[in-house]
Amino acid sequence: MRLELDMISNMAFQRWMLVVAVGLFSWSGMLIVMTNGQSLPAVICANGNSSCTIFPAFGPWVDRKDCKAARVVYPTTEKELVAAVAEAVKAGQKLKVISKLSHSVPKLVCPDGDEGLLISTSEYNGITVDKEQRTATLGAGVKLKTFFNTIAKDGLAFPHSPYWAGLTISGVISTGAHGSSIYHKGSAVHEYVVGMRIVVACPASEGYAKVITLTEKDEDLKAARVSMGLLGVISTVTLELQPQFKRSLTFVQKSDDTLEKEIVENALKYEFGDVAWHPAAHMALYREDFRVPISTPGNGTNNSTSFGFLPIETTVQARLLEEFFEATRNESGKCIAGSAQSQIFISIAFGYTNNGSSFTGYPIVGYQNDMETFGTCDEAPFLNGTGFACTWDRRINGTQAFDMDLHIPFRHIGDFIRDVKELVALRPTSLCGAELYNGILMRYMKRSVGAHLGVTEDGVAMDIVSYRSRDPKVPTLNGDTYDEIEQMALFKYKARAHLGKNRPVGFIDSHKRFRNLNKFLEVKNRYDPLGHFSNEWTDKVLNIGGANGRIQTLRPFCALEGLCICSEDIHCNPEAFYFCRSGLVFKKARVCRFEKPELPDVAHY
Repeated sequence: MRLELDMISNMAFQRWMLVVAVGLFSWSGMLIVMTNGQSLPAVICANGNSSCTIFPAFGPWVDRKDCKAARVVYPTTEKELVAAVAEAVKAGQKLKVISKLSHSVPKLVCPDGDEGLLISTSEYNGITVDKEQRTATLGAGVKLKTFFNTIAKDGLAFPHSPYWAGLTISGVISTGAHGSSIYHKGSAVHEYVVGMRIVVACPASEGYAKVITLTEKDEDLKAARVSMGLLGVISTVTLELQPQFKRSLTFVQKSDDTLEKEIVENALKYEFGDVAWHPAAHMALYREDFRVPISTPGNGTNNSTSFGFLPIETTVQARLLEEFFEATRNESGKCIAGSAQSQIFISIAFGYTNNGSSFTGYPIVGYQNDMETFGTCDEAPFLNGTGFACTWDRRINGTQAFDMDLHIPFRHIGDFIRDVKELVALRPTSLCGAELYNGILMRYMKRSVGAHLGVTEDGVAMDIVSYRSRDPKVPTLNGDTYDEIEQMALFKYKARAHLGKNRPVGFIDSHKRFRNLNKFLEVKNRYDPLGHFSNEWTDKVLNIGGANGRIQTLRPFCALEGLCICSEDIHCNPEAFYFCRSGLVFKKARVCRFEKPELPDVAHY
């Protein structure tokens, strides 16, 4: 029987590598030939623009419950935006804003109930560049890549952004999204906001809705920069720019033996540095990324393998193989496949090119707008399910995953890394699944000075993506290790959850992580005293009326999907031999661990 399993593992591994190879070959070819795509909208309505259902980009909502709205509108001008808000406020409706593709993991975009109004920014575009002032004013629905390429035509650049280009500017700043840096103002996009126009609710005597303009002279801008959409509807955002510049990038693979010491040193040495940590492989991949003179030769590009589109069949086969590893509890299979995949990606510099089409060696030097972000898969030619797509496209049997993104202060990060290493020493193969998602991405963030809800200390944003079953009753292989890391970060090292990612357990006591929460709430109550722009989820995150105490949903299987921290076996799946147990390193953690009873030895079959 052991021999059969080994043969099956070997066959599955070979199939996995074939899938990766075919996918990369197709991906590299599609870098040159681009086709207009058919991205799947986040809002689908049963009757025109009425009776609408909202879908997240990355699989089902974390609680697997539908998100509904009575109607959606698509304003193209500020006048139309004001009219939409006024109509909803007059009717006493809840309002929420949504981008074309809805990349938020928590239910930030869901109006309570099914009678609310959705305002889509998918057609609310437009960019005005002021070359003399070095600013750009963007409509709320402008995507990052469009922004960067537009300002580049005027010899300007924006210093930092998330790595996924498909995000919109209003969503980015509302959730505190960021790149990686502690230089200057840091990597959070909202720190570079110098002005905003927001449509807010107002009394009938003022027409139910009005536009307010905020500049750096207005203290309220500190509330508006990161607001989760709770003040009103963003119309435009004005950002400060810099002269165009180039970057030099080299990925350096090292042992992780000294990671706890070098993680902060890397942040100080490289303006755009980050680290991809692969604990199961005892390896860390350091991103040595910094500015160079504009005259430096090179036309490098960021064509990331993570955000480019792949053949649908490749994505489907990869998911099936991962499901096979999960169903057979094949940790070694994940380890081998993950390690080999990592080395392939490292060998091609994760899709970065020296000339727009191929990687020929380090360093990779390119203009800022070509290097800082990437994402074309939402524009992939779907072709009735036989073409290309994002790996997470809900029309296919592709990726479904959990995304844990927690900010850990520099003062704690070394001890945190040591604890994770101790956990891996006890369970050497337990984090092999992370290898299939490029390891643990560790990006740098600087303490916010411009946002009440910004991070309060310099630190590392730790991003771990892991397998999620399509069945909420089916545990993730080694899910207890991921859950222990999550609870260790949150409760031992006072980590803070990214507002646009994470499962509900990541937001336990989240209000205690906002140093200026009272200042934010004062502005929120002034701008929206009736709570038109709030919902049940945001009330829980900010502990409105003590709502954070209800952020966990206690029910059978709840701990398997991060809806709760287990306190009883029923929160796991005891019938599948998953029981609620203490952590191995962080003893205060409570996790669902696999404990199958040992069968008595049998001499002969």
